[in-house]
Formats: sequence, C-alpha cells, structure tokens
Amino acid sequence: MFSSQQPHSPALAQRISEKKQELENLIELRDLSAALAQQMETLEEKLGMLADGTEAVAHVLANWQNVLRAISMASTPLSRLQKPAAVKDPFTQQETSPEPTVDPQAKIAMPITLVRIPTQHYQNIANPC
Repeated sequence: MFSSQQPHSPALAQRISEKKQELENLIELRDLSAALAQQMETLEEKLGMLADGTEAVAHVLANWQNVLRAISMASTPLSRLQKPAAVKDPFTQQETSPEPTVDPQAKIAMPITLVRIPTQHYQNIANPC
C-alpha cells in the first residue's frame, strides 16, 4: 500500500502547492477588494460633499443678478433718472422708449446702501456639525 501511494505523492504535492498558491492569491484579492471598497466609499462621501457645494454655488449664482439689480436700484435715486424721448424705429416705424439714463450733472447725495446677506444658512451647509 505504501508503494502504491509513492507514485502519486509528487503529483499530490504539486497539487497541494498549486492550491496553496491559489489560496494566497485569493487572500490577496480579498484584501485588495476590501481596500478598493473602502476607497470607493470615501470617494462617495467626497462626491456628496462636492454635490452639496455645487448646489450652494448654483443657488448663489442664480440670485446674483437679483442682488446686482437691488444694489443698482438702491444706489440710483429716482430723481437722478431722466427718461429720454421716444425714438422711432426706422424699420418698423414704431416708437420705442429707451431705458432711463443717469444724469451726471445732478448733485444729489447718495444714500448709504445696506445689503443684508443671510449667512447662517450657508454656514450650516458648509459645516453640518
């Protein structure tokens, strides 16, 4: 019986060696997969923060035109505005009224402009502690 297992021993030893190598490769693959999964979770968190920041920037940019318009309106008193005469369009023969212009000769004191910007909401978005 001992002599009959002798010829199979080198083949069996080679197979065991192959299986050990395969096990080592699988363990390494498992460890690398776990590290990759951790990196993907970190990336997901960072992308979530980036999306929140992008939404805040988009909100600010969407309101920026209104802010500039309000500042402009507050900086220009109504008495300095001059309404120019209507002009005829040479192509349509219709009268158009141009935008009012500011009279540079007017000597009216400018009001102190106060613009209040709520920052509490944006601070809560930036630091959600």
